[in-house]
Amino acid sequence: MMAVAEATATNGSLLGAIVTFVLYGLLPMGIVGYILATPARRRARRAREAAAEGANARPVQPGASIPPDEGRETATDAPIAPVRKED
Repeated sequence: MMAVAEATATNGSLLGAIVTFVLYGLLPMGIVGYILATPARRRARRAREAAAEGANARPVQPGASIPPDEGRETATDAPIAPVRKED
């Protein structure tokens, strides 16, 4: 409504109406929409992470060792001792 008033005023302009619409209409509503969508974005991100972890995880037999190169642990935490060359 402010943009229409700006455009139809005797000393108003169409450019002023566009700037008024963007600064008083689109920008505040964009911020409000972003804030209100935060919980939905958080749920979607957690669902993607859970799906990615579920896709990467393979069932492991009890007592079986996991090779250290599967990305589940760093090389320094590997349960397999490094093999050295004998001289």
